[in-house]
Amino acid sequence: MIRIRPAVVTVALLTLGLSLVPRNRADAIPAFARRYRVSCTLCHNPAPALNAFGNAFAGNGFRMSAVEEPRDTIDTGDQLLDLWEDLPLAIRVDAYMNAYTNGEVSSDFEMPWNVKILSGGPISKKLSYYLYFFLFERGEVGGIEDAYLYLNDIGNKPVDLAVGQFQVSDPMFKRELRLQLQDYVVYRTRVGLQPADLTYDRGFLGIADLAGFTISAEVVNGNGRGEAEPNRRLDNDPMKNLFGHVTRDISSSLRLGVMGYWGRQDGAAEGGPTTTNRVTMIGGDGTLSAGPFELNAQYIHREDDQATFTPGELLTKTDGGFAEILFRPGGSRWYGTALYNLVTANRWSGLPRAAELPRPRRGHIRSRVTGGPLDPRARNGILTQRGTGP
Repeated sequence: MIRIRPAVVTVALLTLGLSLVPRNRADAIPAFARRYRVSCTLCHNPAPALNAFGNAFAGNGFRMSAVEEPRDTIDTGDQLLDLWEDLPLAIRVDAYMNAYTNGEVSSDFEMPWNVKILSGGPISKKLSYYLYFFLFERGEVGGIEDAYLYLNDIGNKPVDLAVGQFQVSDPMFKRELRLQLQDYVVYRTRVGLQPADLTYDRGFLGIADLAGFTISAEVVNGNGRGEAEPNRRLDNDPMKNLFGHVTRDISSSLRLGVMGYWGRQDGAAEGGPTTTNRVTMIGGDGTLSAGPFELNAQYIHREDDQATFTPGELLTKTDGGFAEILFRPGGSRWYGTALYNLVTANRWSGLPRAAELPRPRRGHIRSRVTGGPLDPRARNGILTQRGTGP
């Protein structure tokens, strides 16, 4: 059995990843607050996490209401265009001091860790946009991550559509809005040479409210946000991957959701024939609130039938998830977080040694793990995590 237990602890953290951080962090996004002349706390608790009002604001295409009249715009005589007087821009900076306890005690000053420029807002009565560019991401230029158009209330129904580049996991928990440095590892875990994970991808995201349920459906390329192929295509095979999520508020303090993912990817191991890996994921997520406390939990089961594109290899089963506790006392400038990640697999590479696998592309993380009992050939393997986001 392969077990991955990240053991990175932020310096303001206590045991098990508990953190105590000032509420007025430097990563608030003030572009919308400037436009409406309100405090960032109207939407964030604390920044960058969204409260209920902030979620509704984002769901309205970054408007206070779906029928809001244009604000701070130039009258061009074009009823289809809301031309802003000024381009909305914001800068977010993340800085950390870390203490590491996995095997040896050490410290690290990560200042800055990330620097990004953000922009977004409505460009017509129904159409909005959002994007950000990493000027500095863990020591190098990170480039564009989120970049999409958002169409609100299609046909005056509670149906929205996002088109562009976004995170597959956004309907569950948004990685970019988490409060701690540690990531939701299961979302960015890749298996073998299969490029699909639950972080950034390109495609369509549809969201609809129906009978108290929020239903999300995605069609994506399935290979992330990498550069174009020599044929100038961003998708490196003809197939598309599908994602679905259904969630409902069971009560004022409990939300539950279920998800599913299905896709295929063509590829070839070094020197081998082209073959197809089929990947499926199913899982559940939930949020439980009690006063200043909030518990978020995610579980995902994943199966890849040819994860290294080797004909006849064994089925790879991966199970993982996380549990996150947030403590946000009312009226306080401090909050606390605790995050636990766990990812396990029955086998990994199916190859004799990890050194024989191609090196991951720039921006990925390699972690050495031990092969599982279902594949006697695997003595060493790799877990590849996609290194996107802060």
